[in-house]
Amino acid sequence: MTSFSFTVLIVLIPLFVFLFVGLLGHKMKPIVSGIIGTSGLAIAAILSYFTAYQYFFNTEKIGGAYQKILAFNTVWLQFTDKLHIDMGVLIDPISVMMLIVITTVSLMVHIYSIGYMKGEKGFARFFAFLSLFSFSMLGLVLATNIFQMYIFWELVGVSSFLLIGFYYTKPSAVSASKKAFIVTRFADLGFLIGILILSFNTGTFDFISLTNVNGAAIATGSGIAFLGLSTMTWSLILVFMGGAGKSAMFPLHIWLPDAMEGPTPVSALIHAATMVVAGVYLVARLFPVYAISAPDGLMVVAYVGSFSSLFAAVIACTQYDIKRVLAYSTMSQIGYMMVALGVSGYGGHEGLGYMASMFHLFTHAMFKALLFLGAGAIIHSVHTNLMTEMGGLRKHLPITHITFLIACLTIAGVPFLSAFFSKDEILTAAYHSNKLIFVVQLFVAGLTAFYMFRLYFRIFWNKDTHYHHTPHEAPLTMTFPLIFLAIASIFSGYIPFSEFVSSDSLPFETEIEWWPIAIPSIIVGLLGISLAYILYKKESTLPHRIASSVKFFYTSAFNKFYFDEIYMFVTKKIIFNYISRPVAWFDRHIVDGFMNSLAWITNVTSVKIKGFQSGQLQQYAFVFISGAILLGILFIYLFSI
Repeated sequence: MTSFSFTVLIVLIPLFVFLFVGLLGHKMKPIVSGIIGTSGLAIAAILSYFTAYQYFFNTEKIGGAYQKILAFNTVWLQFTDKLHIDMGVLIDPISVMMLIVITTVSLMVHIYSIGYMKGEKGFARFFAFLSLFSFSMLGLVLATNIFQMYIFWELVGVSSFLLIGFYYTKPSAVSASKKAFIVTRFADLGFLIGILILSFNTGTFDFISLTNVNGAAIATGSGIAFLGLSTMTWSLILVFMGGAGKSAMFPLHIWLPDAMEGPTPVSALIHAATMVVAGVYLVARLFPVYAISAPDGLMVVAYVGSFSSLFAAVIACTQYDIKRVLAYSTMSQIGYMMVALGVSGYGGHEGLGYMASMFHLFTHAMFKALLFLGAGAIIHSVHTNLMTEMGGLRKHLPITHITFLIACLTIAGVPFLSAFFSKDEILTAAYHSNKLIFVVQLFVAGLTAFYMFRLYFRIFWNKDTHYHHTPHEAPLTMTFPLIFLAIASIFSGYIPFSEFVSSDSLPFETEIEWWPIAIPSIIVGLLGISLAYILYKKESTLPHRIASSVKFFYTSAFNKFYFDEIYMFVTKKIIFNYISRPVAWFDRHIVDGFMNSLAWITNVTSVKIKGFQSGQLQQYAFVFISGAILLGILFIYLFSI
């Protein structure tokens, strides 16, 4: 069997780069720190591709299935003989797939950032934070146990906080970073409680033991515990709460649009391949436990994902900030992946949804990174995020135009680009499991095509805007990643994914179901594109008239259905007034009052008795003789009774 001990370097190299650039970056030229950061990710990417080749083509299978390999493991914290937290590297199909996704997208973001961040104050700091983020995500996906995953999960949260708030002198960026951090912390509390219940029931943190379908761990916790659900189901719903927060699923989605305050390469890194898919990866990692021990938990995953995808797609149709449109698009696409996991069974074709979710995660990473980096090239050229201030840019940005169009066609599900294949598998799994979810996701496919081509036509066609200066194409450091990701967006769908990734690690074959899946999906997508063409190819008053005809709904969607306002109302008017203020009063008057009373009593008593240590010999003799006399009298009295 091939040794994979070298894979620990994939995690350690970005950590070393973070420490080196973070500590010494200010002493070197900015471009040097960029080259060091990019070189480190390039080495990690090469090792990741080598790992994938060795694992899928040169490693012996057991019973035809890809095996889980513990490439490295060490005890980090030892509490008892059985209770300990390990640090290690677990190699299996989905962790290897995530290695490819993370290092590929992160490398493209590093290269792109050399051009995009040129001249920015804090250039070295930015590349240090990128390396920390990459280290955290790589440690998360290679974790051998759920507690190691949780540790790196929190590191991802810290890294995203630093990157979103990179422009720390900008109040909106500081506010956005705090919002992302606080919202995901609430979700992660549920995750931690879920981990503790799960490990208490199963007696292990280890992923190999937890997901062994023939092991004892997966069969525990099946007794009824609360509201008709088993303890295993409740623990996995709480674990999913952490995933829903990180992946911005409803109702924990409010941090995602504000995260656009970070530099655009950060948006690409967070929204394409790393932070937001961590929740999908978490459910996939524990999928055998969900499928066998907690099918009700999978139902929650499916319905939350389905509603989130529809909710986000509707909002995306109304937004004008191009990065916010892409942010809601990410939320919608992550919802698709959650739906696929939620409607999936375990093993063979029953596990089609599991494979489809991972397949879409892979293709989505390529075209969504392309969309965000393309948006960055546009913003870099015209210095605005608002599509209302754009138009006719195809003449000025030919490379960005073509690559952005490829990404739009891909996400719209146009045949035979990558997302057509992965989305088709998701719709097939939904159709055979839950017709309602299938219909909703088919409608979302049409909305996706519409809002993406609304974005495309308003940026590159529509009116010929007179810019303050002539827009120009981005430098090669920015256009090369666009070209690379455009090629990946076209061809990544031709990977026979079911031969490499499946719920039971056994390869199986899939085929396109043209009716009633693929053809209706194509028709709905073309209708969405056609509607966007009619409304936005040329400047027209028709979109405004349509919006006015459904003004209440349009205004609600434009304002994100007022969820930020609802959260602020609940926080300020209810939590602050009826919980925080009484707690503060109790702390100030009862707790502090009690402690202050103790201090007062101690002070008064000490004043009263301090005369006993006056230093006067006569007083000491008087006290001693008086005490002796009193003791003598007491002794005589007791013996006379």
